[in-house]
Amino acid sequence: MGLAPAEVALDVLLGAAIGVLSGIVGIGGGLFVIPLLGVFFGMTQQRAQGTSLVMVVPNVLLGLWRYARYQGFDPRGALVLALSAPVFTYVGARVATAAPSGVLRVAFGCFLLALAGFYGLRSRSGEPRIDPDARIPGRLAVSLGVLGGLTSGLFGVGGSLLTVPLMTTLRAMGQATAQGMGLALVAPGTVVNLLVYGRAGNVDWARGIALALGGVATMPLGVAIAHRLPERVLRVVFGTFALISAVGLFLRH
Repeated sequence: MGLAPAEVALDVLLGAAIGVLSGIVGIGGGLFVIPLLGVFFGMTQQRAQGTSLVMVVPNVLLGLWRYARYQGFDPRGALVLALSAPVFTYVGARVATAAPSGVLRVAFGCFLLALAGFYGLRSRSGEPRIDPDARIPGRLAVSLGVLGGLTSGLFGVGGSLLTVPLMTTLRAMGQATAQGMGLALVAPGTVVNLLVYGRAGNVDWARGIALALGGVATMPLGVAIAHRLPERVLRVVFGTFALISAVGLFLRH
């Protein structure tokens, strides 16, 4: 059944708001839209994750292109991340589409809570040490690609959510730069993810396309804001939205 014109307009506006937030925190939008689809639209966890991917795919590609234009981006490391993730994204997605929806939702919520806790602890420490010339060594890039790919497949999003704090911690990479690298990791895998979830019938294409139209229009604005925010503020924003999303998932459960 198709969407009414008013519903399409509302979804486009919602996608536009999420697009700005997604650009700021360097993700495709799934962190925000998955809980919304589950809580307010009554979707199962798998269908919420699959539908969000329709918006995430173009947002990730556009966000990556915008982040790569800023100083500090590591093209070689980004390529290794991108090549390492897709196979493991497929494995994670196959597991997710067969898992009980409630279990998957709780697992995603716990993952987000752990992420929010990490950023909460880091925000209490002193001024973060930043290496403007930080690069990701080959072996580390492969390891991050494997971990990020599995996480992305399991939760529909999450690869960059996991690898961004690892890159800022292990390599003293700036938050905005790490967010761009995280997008490189998930870019190929999001397409794989969408194909797997779509074949399993876990995608609401009409709603997803409407969300994507709004998101693509406003994602560049969010990226520009991210590169103007102080490092600590950007990390607090990243962790806060992870916490809000986790609470929403547990309320749905």
